[in-house]
Amino acid sequence: MGFGHLIQNYNPASENFDLVGLIVFVTLVLFSLLSIYWIVLNAIRNTAIRARMNTVMRTFWETPSAQEAIRFMEEQPKSEPFSKIALDCASAAAHHQRHEGSRLVEALNRSEFIDRALRQAVARESGRLEAGLTVLATVGSTGPFVGLLGTVWGIYHALIRIGASGNASIDAVAGPVGEALIMTAFGLFVAIPAVLAYNFFVRSNRVILARFDEFAHDLHDFFATGSRVEAGAPVAPARPGQTAAPAARK
Repeated sequence: MGFGHLIQNYNPASENFDLVGLIVFVTLVLFSLLSIYWIVLNAIRNTAIRARMNTVMRTFWETPSAQEAIRFMEEQPKSEPFSKIALDCASAAAHHQRHEGSRLVEALNRSEFIDRALRQAVARESGRLEAGLTVLATVGSTGPFVGLLGTVWGIYHALIRIGASGNASIDAVAGPVGEALIMTAFGLFVAIPAVLAYNFFVRSNRVILARFDEFAHDLHDFFATGSRVEAGAPVAPARPGQTAAPAARK
């Protein structure tokens, strides 16, 4: 007994693979398609981000001109998150500087205004990075139970048919019960890749999110104080106009 036999013998009035069994089967197929879609999409996205993130951050800090650094960030793909965080931070710093003497500046100082913009940018890009993980988690946790539902339903009808016929030989039991167990196997087949992919992407995203925080802290130091605070190095005093260009990596 296999999937081909299961589909060929579909009958709404059947005592084994009826309408409920078909609904369970279609649900598992949809789960599988959704899982494959998000696995492929997240794999492509995470690979692209990890391949470009070091280059993007290094180029930003090593570019001597702010205009060239911003232009480089604007040229990055829409799916590249580090450039979008840097652009939001630069835009917030420029906006705050343009409104010096206004109520905005009185309500929020430069550091607080930039920090708020960075938090919003990091939260937005983190949300985009985690897209699809809920689907993978749902498929991984519910797939086996959906398959088990199909199995229980099939065994229930198989036992009723066996009891009605009065034939309890192994030939009469093995076929219907074995056919019903296919649903459990299908549920596990759908759930296991989703669980493995979910754990992999959670770990991969954790590394990228840590780089988000690191880059955001460096951006805040630079645009708020006028210089990037290097690890283990003293904080350089801000000089007028120094925020116009990124500090080169030492």
